[in-house]
Amino acid sequence: MEQAQECLRHALSPGQQPLAELDSDEVWPRFVRFGSQRFATADTADADGLLFQYGTDTFEGPSVFTLDLARQFEVNDASGEHDHYIQLHVELRYEPVLQLRVPGHFESWFFHDTDDELDRWANGLGHQEIRTIIRNFPPTEIRVHQEQV
Repeated sequence: MEQAQECLRHALSPGQQPLAELDSDEVWPRFVRFGSQRFATADTADADGLLFQYGTDTFEGPSVFTLDLARQFEVNDASGEHDHYIQLHVELRYEPVLQLRVPGHFESWFFHDTDDELDRWANGLGHQEIRTIIRNFPPTEIRVHQEQV
């Protein structure tokens, strides 16, 4: 898991193309490809998950619409009990224009080692109405970061 953030950055921008020049149509399939890579994780059903979420918020100042693609890993302590999660985020931020406020908030999780299939989950989200709407707007920022939750 220690190399997951580096793997994510490489998956998003494997060549010379700067991260800031990407759009959602480029980021989404690259994030899913990264999501298909397996890492050594805890032996629990929710130890390795992907999250697709969006909405308008004001967490860091003025309102911003954010499409947040995250990968979450469970970290256990020495006795094998849950200790915390590590989340890797790819946030595409947009001006909060009316067209992006209308869909509201949404989130969908996928977890490896369950009965669901990554491709089925990803393809279902690939047809979300929001994906069509955001194609009309370039992201103002693309941010990759890691946090402990």
